[in-house]
Amino acid sequence: QVQLVEFGGGLVQAGGSLRLSCTASGLTFSTYAMAWFRQAPGKERAFVGHIRWGTGSTYYADSVKGRFTISRDNAKNTVYLQMNSLKSEDTAVYYCAARRGLGVETASRQYEFWGQGTQVTVSS
Repeated sequence: QVQLVEFGGGLVQAGGSLRLSCTASGLTFSTYAMAWFRQAPGKERAFVGHIRWGTGSTYYADSVKGRFTISRDNAKNTVYLQMNSLKSEDTAVYYCAARRGLGVETASRQYEFWGQGTQVTVSS
């Protein structure tokens, strides 16, 4: 079966950096678009960023643009989220997700597979 497993969450001070990774199994990773979402306490799950399969082009939510970078290594079946200049409002559980399809998709309901999430806490 398909599994997505996130790693790398933790506690970091504001202004610091953290890198999350998500390793997939049970699917042909190179043919899936990958995305990161996050969910803060009491809030809905929100889109963070997306990386296409094939071209590897990326798209980000305005709230993280210029601070976060998504990349992928198809040989390792892994997608990364590099987070720099972290702010307290970035505190959330971060999830990776996978879907087939060519276009950028920011709606969580369009994603077929999800990881279990990893907690990121930014202290101010």
